[in-house]
Amino acid sequence: MAAEIVHDAAHQRFTHERDGQTSYLAYRRLDDKTVDFVSTYTPPALRGRGIAARVVKRALEWAESEGMKVVPSCWFVREYVERDPSWQRLIASR
Repeated sequence: MAAEIVHDAAHQRFTHERDGQTSYLAYRRLDDKTVDFVSTYTPPALRGRGIAARVVKRALEWAESEGMKVVPSCWFVREYVERDPSWQRLIASR
């Protein structure tokens, strides 16, 4: 069974639990229409399994559903959007 990605709005992050370890994407709201995806983290033992990519995708889906633009401060989020340009529509212009 696939682990669920949880949106923890109180702590402004999306989390994924596996084998007692937590992967996450942390964000901060800049205003009502803009969110900054600050950082992602996957424990070393879980890397290479596509977990971070799934967490980023879920966070992008959330931002889109909320009508928000995204500032991709995290390098991994920037690379994810470069690999899947369909998400460019959510990137905030600077």
